[in-house]
Amino acid sequence: MRPNDSFVDAVAENLLDRLEDCKKSFPTALCLGGSLEAVRRLLGGRGGIEKLIMMDTSYDMIKLCKDTEKDVHNENIETSYIVGDEEFLPLKESSVDVVLSCLGLHWTNDLPGSMIQCRLALKPDGIFLGAILGGETLKELRIACTVAQMEREGGISPRISPLAQVRDAGNLLSRAGFALPGVDVDEYVVKYQSALELIEHLRSMGETNALLQRNNMLNRETALATAAIYDSMFAAEDGTIPATFQVIFMTGWREHSSQQKAKRRGSATVSFKDIQKKFGNGN
Repeated sequence: MRPNDSFVDAVAENLLDRLEDCKKSFPTALCLGGSLEAVRRLLGGRGGIEKLIMMDTSYDMIKLCKDTEKDVHNENIETSYIVGDEEFLPLKESSVDVVLSCLGLHWTNDLPGSMIQCRLALKPDGIFLGAILGGETLKELRIACTVAQMEREGGISPRISPLAQVRDAGNLLSRAGFALPGVDVDEYVVKYQSALELIEHLRSMGETNALLQRNNMLNRETALATAAIYDSMFAAEDGTIPATFQVIFMTGWREHSSQQKAKRRGSATVSFKDIQKKFGNGN
């Protein structure tokens, strides 16, 4: 991960803004793998967090977070670091107030199972806030690579990992048992000097293809053709090329008696016909 990556920082800020919008405090927080360093650095005093657990499957990422600890100005936050797997959370049930995941869960093999474990780790009325890359991410690169492969190789193979669609996110929250599920989407367009710079950025983010069935190497001619097609189809007047990142933000709560609930079907006392007669414009 590149230090102070502007795209990653923007997503982390957007995620933490949702935490700040909540009118309650979350003393104990779990931050799952992905953009750990950005979340830790940008957290500030949001959410009233007093104890922060940073978890990642990679020891190197945990070490990076520890090494940058001295540069973080989050006073009065007790921080601990653990190496763990999102699919097997090493936490007791009902032990944290908030679970944060910034650009990490889309790498999980068993995403529904991981989100169920996140819900179980939350205390009643605890909140889950997650950000994952959506299916429209890198649409320009996908198009250019597909055209180049068809021209040079006569067929295509996946060069970018499959990503969730917006409709899938809501289903995942409901399937995991979260109350008051919410999903919204942002698109970030990042400009690069060349396709090579884009690929290097993806590598630094750890966002290259993770499929076991992928081809390990991209043919040199196909790679050059991809860059040329990308430039011819999408280049801006200033010579830069755009790359679209679709980010899906997910919000869900652990069920609690204080939360609003939908009324029982058939319990309404006013009909829509009466409302239309009273407020309708006659059309």
